[in-house]
Amino acid sequence: MKNRLMVGLAALVLAGCAQSDSTGGDVVATENACATLTGLDLPNTRIINVEDKPAGSFSFGAGPTSKTLALPARCYVEGISNERTGADGKIYGLGFALAMPADWNGRFLFQSGGGLNGIVHPPLGGSAAGDTPALARGFAVISTDGGHKGQGGFDASFMADQQAALDFTGQSVATVTEVGKAIVNAYYGQAAHHTYISGCSTGGRESMLAAQRYPMLFDGAVVGAPAMRTGNSNFALRKAVVAFNQVAPLDEEGNPQIARAFSARERRAVHDGLLAQCDGLDGLEDGVVANVRGCNFDPSLLVCNEENNDSCISQAQADAIDEAFAPLVNSTGYEIYPAFPVDTGMIEGGMTYIPGERFFSPGASAQQTEIDIDAEDARLRNDPMQARTDSYGWTNFATFLNRGGKILFYHGVSDAWFSAYDTLGFYQRASEANEGWSHASRYYHVPGMGHCAGGANTFDSFDLLSAVVDWVENGEAPADIIASRTNPEPASRKLCAYPTHPHYTGGDVTSADSFECR
Repeated sequence: MKNRLMVGLAALVLAGCAQSDSTGGDVVATENACATLTGLDLPNTRIINVEDKPAGSFSFGAGPTSKTLALPARCYVEGISNERTGADGKIYGLGFALAMPADWNGRFLFQSGGGLNGIVHPPLGGSAAGDTPALARGFAVISTDGGHKGQGGFDASFMADQQAALDFTGQSVATVTEVGKAIVNAYYGQAAHHTYISGCSTGGRESMLAAQRYPMLFDGAVVGAPAMRTGNSNFALRKAVVAFNQVAPLDEEGNPQIARAFSARERRAVHDGLLAQCDGLDGLEDGVVANVRGCNFDPSLLVCNEENNDSCISQAQADAIDEAFAPLVNSTGYEIYPAFPVDTGMIEGGMTYIPGERFFSPGASAQQTEIDIDAEDARLRNDPMQARTDSYGWTNFATFLNRGGKILFYHGVSDAWFSAYDTLGFYQRASEANEGWSHASRYYHVPGMGHCAGGANTFDSFDLLSAVVDWVENGEAPADIIASRTNPEPASRKLCAYPTHPHYTGGDVTSADSFECR
């Protein structure tokens, strides 16, 4: 394979594809270099489309959350690797898209996926990159569908095919990275000097396993809310649904109406009670619970005995909240999944929800009122999906760290799909298992943020990509990370590395300079 790669690369390099200055600055692709990639001969890889795209804007999203980015002129390549017909008769292969800017900074970024993959998203590199995606900074960026095509991002039918399942659980990351770097080498006439990976959710899991399983391939990783142990997290969510169903009124057929487990005013009472107990722990009452680990919310303090008073809650409702957010344990006391933080970030349509309830009961479709935890635990232990996607159990990063690799973790505290405490637990175990972990890794809670982005009164725009690059290439360990928001008013705040949190010291409450990490 390497011999064939070298033949293809040599032909393009000899044609004079790129120029770089003698100081090691940006590499500038020569005219028409992109078109020559059409005939690039790479093993088991078919180039489908090659296009020179001019500089311009790129818009995505809709409504008030839509964004428009300024992108540079770039060579855009679409292709597929390891194309084949599966045992089920479907066509499989690693679809990818690669964007190579005209002015290249010498870096390569694998843009991790999301959900169950199945879609090739535009290669921008925007995850945890603040307002400027990696492509706009001069990175070459690649994205992939993970080895299969799927509808809606959660089509699991590909799991019936052995290789497609293996590609989804990690192999696609290494394969597509190698293919992308070969094309980059051909286009610019030189190899990337550093390789990074960044993503959230499934992309966070991919980024984490990249540092675990491919320590020679990546120099730095940014890991957001990794979708690891999905069977465990889903189990914990079912347990929470059961807890809320047990206090929900019944419909005419005797089924619990989980959406009515708490009235709007009761939900507001829980939200306000949380703030009353925890908001001021960071020195400022501003609707943001920044001292995450210092918050020990007690819903029983909101209980009153007055009937038909929905400015407080019943003892049964308080017990349900405790049960929903508590660690999931079996009858022997073994922790199957950790607690969920109780946070403020679940806002929808102007109505404040009990933190997490919106995700614990999406569509109010689940009607379970009982759950056999031991039986579910036994079933989970025998679920082959767990073995395929596990990136939680192994914490040996010795080779990655020895090469100077750096890895940054972040997780929204209001994420009710995956607990921020599960990611923190992994980080802590990795610290115990790896000498020098504190010199190569950081973990950041993001108060108020939901799953990867969004949430009420949260600061969810921050640049960890620059932080990991500076650490890898310049030896500059991250200081406080500045996070920003635009609603309800523009403001900035510090993200503080575990075990610290931002504490208000006085001054302008909208400025990160008014906070210190304690």
